[in-house]
Amino acid sequence: MATIGFIGSGKIGGTLARLAVNAGHDVVLSNSRSPQSLQDLVAGLGPRARAATTDQAAADGDIILVAIPIRAYRQVPAQPLRGKIVIDTLNYDPARQGSVPEIEAGNTPPHELLQTHLPESHVVKAFSTVFFRHLATLGRPAGAPDRSCLPIAGNDTAAKRSAAALIDSLGYDTYDVGLLAESRRFAPGTPAQLAHLDPVGMFTAPGRPVTAADLVKLLGEVR
Repeated sequence: MATIGFIGSGKIGGTLARLAVNAGHDVVLSNSRSPQSLQDLVAGLGPRARAATTDQAAADGDIILVAIPIRAYRQVPAQPLRGKIVIDTLNYDPARQGSVPEIEAGNTPPHELLQTHLPESHVVKAFSTVFFRHLATLGRPAGAPDRSCLPIAGNDTAAKRSAAALIDSLGYDTYDVGLLAESRRFAPGTPAQLAHLDPVGMFTAPGRPVTAADLVKLLGEVR
């Protein structure tokens, strides 16, 4: 089992932390405020969870999961993440989260922003296609016929294998889309990014399982 460091412990981070603890992993949680602000969350997660500063979470985690508004990406510390696997859950939604000048200027695509900020880390794009409430309920044991498959992308093959092993332990299969640039195929607004949403109920309805075959078909709609 691994120690997962969380930079951002809101809805996505908190949901993934609970899945990780339930799977037997240790978690180190951080946010933009203070470790003290996370005490209720830590208490609810039990003895496998502890709160720390962002730098401590980055240093102590075997794998780091970033779940913050993308406009705050500079809060992710580069030095303690050198050589580490960093899972990037971020989506670019300027209407809700604010714009990022580098993206708006066309200098850096949204899906490559974190890797550009962390040039010595191995960034893997994952968990950016699932609403947090659906993420909490769609996980299934390996081999279950209704197990969902999540897309991942990254430039380092070994890092993607490690990320896939973690995701498997949380109850999901993975499909490797390719290099980080290919994560545009499951970016906001694409069929793959919307796969788990019921068109009628959207975010208020239960999440829909998405098999690997379903996912491949949806990814193929973006070239």
